Amino acid sequence: MKTIIATRVPAGSFFDLDRKDPDLTRLREQGAEQALPFALMERLVKSGTSYAEHARSLRSERVTVAGAGFDWFDAELPRAIAAEINLADYEIVTHTDERRATLTQALDHLSLVHPEGFARVREFVRGLLWVGLRPGARVPSLTSSSDPALPYVIVFSEKARHHIPPNTVSERPSHLFLAENILHEATHQSISFHVLQHQVFADGYSSKTSPTIEIKWRAGQGEDRNQYWEIDRAFHATCVYNQLLRFRHAELARADLTPNERAGFQGAYDEGLPAVRYLMRELELLREYFTSHGVELLADLRHQTDQL
Repeated sequence: MKTIIATRVPAGSFFDLDRKDPDLTRLREQGAEQALPFALMERLVKSGTSYAEHARSLRSERVTVAGAGFDWFDAELPRAIAAEINLADYEIVTHTDERRATLTQALDHLSLVHPEGFARVREFVRGLLWVGLRPGARVPSLTSSSDPALPYVIVFSEKARHHIPPNTVSERPSHLFLAENILHEATHQSISFHVLQHQVFADGYSSKTSPTIEIKWRAGQGEDRNQYWEIDRAFHATCVYNQLLRFRHAELARADLTPNERAGFQGAYDEGLPAVRYLMRELELLREYFTSHGVELLADLRHQTDQL
């Protein structure tokens, strides 16, 4: 049986929001299910901050697609939460009919055209944060993001309707680009779940002292962190690329793409394929930093990469 990144949350595990646990049970009984991921955040961060209590101030609109429900958060993003997940420069945008339609279209497209991808989204995503930069913020807007400190919650902006990372930008928005970015972050969450529950990296491994892999396609972006990736970051990226390249390949096989969408996915596919092959090769050269389980994951990633 081959070893793969988790596709399901094991019953009774730390990430099982339905398990018997005093804090989780209390939130469920009080009808505060939208705060459950933040209760896990308290235990992961260990800062003494009651993130679940802060999260009670968040309103949410329930978005249901193909039987899967998602909490689309509204109201002010609590400062304690925003600071912890690097969203201090952002605010939750107003829910509008256009945004609601786009979000529903993106999720519906995943469920109909990419059922395996949608299965990952419904398993590892519960909360959606659609954000925008605060007035006066002087930082480039994120496209999408997720933080291992906050399980089940993904973040994206209007830019996610235009941008396929790292370099594909479209003048015209598309719910298909948003769909890819949602899948992108769901995949990151599934990898984070797996790494936190299984020993993937060797004893003593630290991202602070890890050898780095040069990312030549990020040269000139002004930050060493973007040009040189730690092993765990490169591992995440290789897993994500394998998922997204399959998504893009399936999209390109469709006859109903607009010329703009087709150009975007083709450019992103052509850029992503050599990138994942390069990352795969570099990770294999650094296999000593992985456990035996991690080496088995690398073998599966190699198999996936060779099939692209």
